[in-house]
Amino acid sequence: MDAQAPGAARPPAATAEQQPPVADRLGRSTPHGTVVGLIAAAQQESLDRAAEYLESGAKSPGVPELARKLSVVLDRKLFTSLDRVSREPGGDLDDGLPDRDRIGLIESPSGNVEIFVDRVQRGPGASLWLFSSSTLQEIPRLYDEIEIPWIERHLPEPLRTIRWLSIPLYRWIGFLLLIPLTVWLVTRVSRVLSAWLSPWLRRLTRTQDSQTLPSVGPLRLLALALILYGGSFFGFNLAVRHFWQRVAETVLVMALCWLSLRLLDVVAEASLRRLQRVHRSADVALVRLTNRLLKASIVIVAVLVLLFLSDVDLTAALTGLGVGGIAIGFGAQKTIENLFGGIMVISDKPVNVGDACRVGEFFGTIEDIGIRSTRIRTLDRTVVSVPNGQLASMILENFAVRDRIRFFHTIGVGRQTTADQLRYVLARIRMLLEAHPEVEPATARTRFIRFGAMSLDLEISAYVLESDQAAFLAVQEELLLGIMDIIEASGAAVVVPFPTQPPVLGAL
Repeated sequence: MDAQAPGAARPPAATAEQQPPVADRLGRSTPHGTVVGLIAAAQQESLDRAAEYLESGAKSPGVPELARKLSVVLDRKLFTSLDRVSREPGGDLDDGLPDRDRIGLIESPSGNVEIFVDRVQRGPGASLWLFSSSTLQEIPRLYDEIEIPWIERHLPEPLRTIRWLSIPLYRWIGFLLLIPLTVWLVTRVSRVLSAWLSPWLRRLTRTQDSQTLPSVGPLRLLALALILYGGSFFGFNLAVRHFWQRVAETVLVMALCWLSLRLLDVVAEASLRRLQRVHRSADVALVRLTNRLLKASIVIVAVLVLLFLSDVDLTAALTGLGVGGIAIGFGAQKTIENLFGGIMVISDKPVNVGDACRVGEFFGTIEDIGIRSTRIRTLDRTVVSVPNGQLASMILENFAVRDRIRFFHTIGVGRQTTADQLRYVLARIRMLLEAHPEVEPATARTRFIRFGAMSLDLEISAYVLESDQAAFLAVQEELLLGIMDIIEASGAAVVVPFPTQPPVLGAL
């Protein structure tokens, strides 16, 4: 039968759950606090305090020694993670063991032993978690089976007895020697991971050329995490193993986050190249926005995981983020407006990256549609950033979607030009427009429109079957030179109309 301290009694489960837990000065309010407290007290050689974590007679002279043996057994034979031990005052409610939590299993040639902590009542409303007396009965047998580590049997006594920060000197020396070995292992493992990921990356991006990761930094960090996690199982005590497992988990989260960000960049670049090959520039902004949103999501998830590993209550943290998010939302209305404005611009696609357009008073080429603003490269080679919230409500004139460009000019000939000469000029210009392969015949129009102050004005209009600005300018130049030849052949002269005609925006 389990021996209990005088006055200690198992509380009924329902009653214990109804009473609010009382904080214990030794941290015995939770199973995790009991295990960690015992190990810390034993490492500090405070055996009387370590005995307070045992469900046994507190005044028994053998209890402090039993606590020391229990600590040694846990250090040498318990290979479970302390993160699995419940941090709740009520313990693990899903294991089917009321008022009892299972810490782990210790394997032994004479019979395996399960380590339990029990919840006992010490005073009104004070429920403490203590190592079960049934577990304590097996500790002397398990302790007798422990052998001195083979390395300590072959080391000089000073290396074993001299301690710094409660750690023997030979362990410090071994730690320093492991640093270059770890660097070498990290290099080798990162090369193996790179060789394994490169073919997978080629299949993902659908490229046949030699594709490797942009940097080996994430792979080296990932290899370091794997090595630390594997090496943590060789720790000399439970606290060291738990520490290096926690370090390995933290490094692993950072490595996976970094690697995911690099992979997103590789996939985004491959997608952009593919869109350029198939002439789907309209989806460039969507790919870039999706890449940025995915990056932000990955960073947020990584931060939450790191907070969880740091024993931060995520429920309270997420609740605080929700309340804080509402407050931030009121204070950052313009930012949220720009975010949704960018989504609307990308989804409606009034302009795309690379399009020549007019936005308000600015004319230029769209360089990037970001989360907050859209950058426009002007004709003066300056960059104008327009907030997406404003861009979504502005009138946009997109010149890149034109299927043809308007040729429109008003040309004046001298007032001394006769009617016959003018008829000749009009007829020959119409023939020029109708015969040109790049001019749409149905839209070609040449008319004598007015008697100007110093000239007879002719209005010439047609659509050129070109959407590229450079090609249109070449056709326009050819037509204007042809018109000049016609006017000169008729004996008339070109006169600049007065006032000077402003530039035609539609022909840009």
